Amino acid sequence: MTKRPTTAMVLAAGLGTRMRPLTDTIPKPMVPLDGRPLIDHVLDRLQAAGIRRVVVNVHYLPDKLEAHLASRREPEIVISDERGVLLDTGGGVVRALPKLGEGPFLIHNSDSVWIEGVGSNIDRLIDAWDEQRMDALMLVALAARSLGYDGDGDFDMAADGRLQRRAKGGSAPLVFAGVSIAHPRLFASAPQGAFSLNQPWDRAITAGRLFGVRLEGLWMHVGTPEALSEAERIVASEDAD
Repeated sequence: MTKRPTTAMVLAAGLGTRMRPLTDTIPKPMVPLDGRPLIDHVLDRLQAAGIRRVVVNVHYLPDKLEAHLASRREPEIVISDERGVLLDTGGGVVRALPKLGEGPFLIHNSDSVWIEGVGSNIDRLIDAWDEQRMDALMLVALAARSLGYDGDGDFDMAADGRLQRRAKGGSAPLVFAGVSIAHPRLFASAPQGAFSLNQPWDRAITAGRLFGVRLEGLWMHVGTPEALSEAERIVASEDAD
């Protein structure tokens, strides 16, 4: 029987260089969207989906982020300290594995937000998780209908949900929406130190064990001040409906 994840990791240790000057004095997860820090939007979504424990890694201006998180009671927040070294996405998860437990867990970028379609996308992701077939399951969005994304797409998806990287020099319809579920075995042969999550994801693709779920709604990659301004406009129009 597939175990439903109740633990998550929020990747919050990045330097936020593309978001400057907003991140000159605060870490990127604390940049406000619609009057609230980005990370609070993420934590609210996780809590609503039944996630009870969240590990947050910190590196840039960590004291400010920790002080902000200390006021939160739900979900339970556990800090993974990366003050001494920036470990990238994959290395950050590996350092946090002892805090995440032995079962599957969510990984959520701190700058990934969206306008929901019908129902909760995180609920749909969790409901689709099958640890017998999957080492990782990604939330993926249509690149052509995403805000703040101007690349060539990340993935093609087969009828059974398996993901493949876009062909070199080509394009693909789907982009990673910043949220995934991982089984700890995904990191069984991970290197020490800093590395990207792309490494274990590529191994999962080779093994036919990386799957995707389509996001319903509008995904917003809030990575720059310009994208933040556009996201503010869209969220404000939603609030006015």
